[in-house]
Amino acid sequence: MSDYGDHEAEDTGFDYEPEQEFDENEPEDFINPEDLENVEGGAEGYTEDSYVHRADGERAVVTGDPNAGYAGKVMEQYREKKVPNDQRTTTPYMTKYERARVLGTRALQISMNAPVLVDLEGETDPLQIALKELNQKKIPLIVRRYLPDGWYEDWTCEELL
Repeated sequence: MSDYGDHEAEDTGFDYEPEQEFDENEPEDFINPEDLENVEGGAEGYTEDSYVHRADGERAVVTGDPNAGYAGKVMEQYREKKVPNDQRTTTPYMTKYERARVLGTRALQISMNAPVLVDLEGETDPLQIALKELNQKKIPLIVRRYLPDGWYEDWTCEELL
């Protein structure tokens, strides 16, 4: 029996049966290596890193715009755009935005059972533990500051005040 007055309709247990429409041009969420066998080049050229863009620093916290200096010219590789540590020009003080990003990143790591680098002394809140690590300069993260010309500077949390 239907709720909408159609008493003669067959009772299927559902009031609404949606039509399933699939878009054949919908993009895939991931690339399966088995699907690459029919593609030019095949699965032989497939590696785990071939579809993952990675920066040269594994533990870098990126701030700023990496393409800020792009003015129609070809961008150089990331490693070629790094300012040497003895020639850095930005201030050695951590901004409030960098501090918030570092603390949030480290608190998330701690909440996901990353090793804690300070004595806990009864602390259970990941943010409080991250604050304690920052005060003792033990956070193992690198702050990457992009400059307007496309170059970047890397600062460790121990170096920043």
